[in-house]
Amino acid sequence: MSIAIKTQINLYIERGVIVSRFVTWVASHDKRIFSLINQQLRCKVLDIVLPKITHLGGALITITSLLVIIAFTKGEIRLWSIEAILSLSLSHVVVHIIKKIYRRIRPYNKLEFVNLSSNPLRDYSFPSGHTTAGFAIAVVFSLHSTVLAMLLLPLAALVAISRIYLGLHYPTDCIIGALLGTVSSMVIVSISMYFFQ
Repeated sequence: MSIAIKTQINLYIERGVIVSRFVTWVASHDKRIFSLINQQLRCKVLDIVLPKITHLGGALITITSLLVIIAFTKGEIRLWSIEAILSLSLSHVVVHIIKKIYRRIRPYNKLEFVNLSSNPLRDYSFPSGHTTAGFAIAVVFSLHSTVLAMLLLPLAALVAISRIYLGLHYPTDCIIGALLGTVSSMVIVSISMYFFQ
């Protein structure tokens, strides 16, 4: 075996070790942050507020709100709402595919002492669909309006935190959901600007 091949094999082994260490680091921190939000951050105010905020990322509220805005407005707001519904659709196709491939078990089915404040869900955990939806909509409007950004981005972040608080998702589920929603928004807004502006 030549020196070049041995060197290449050693590089692959080292990279494998580095990737393995990174995955272990992420998993240990994921559980630690989940415990902090789900178990140590408990209070009566959050017990009341976060179960309501979590629904802002649900299909009923997101789709209905956008359809109402599209039906009853004109001009820029209507265009932004169309972009948001397209971003929501694109991001959820990706979420559905990833859930089927990755099949991550929800935290309440895997970890002990999870505070489950909501009905258990039957689908997989990764990535968070509610968080993806929140960011898919919030980022579209934020790209057009700094005033709306100041309102919608914190709400989207609260939806993400609520998913962990309610015991339904790991932090990485929500982080990747936020990234998917953000990327889908940027893609849709870019395409829209190319064709309509």
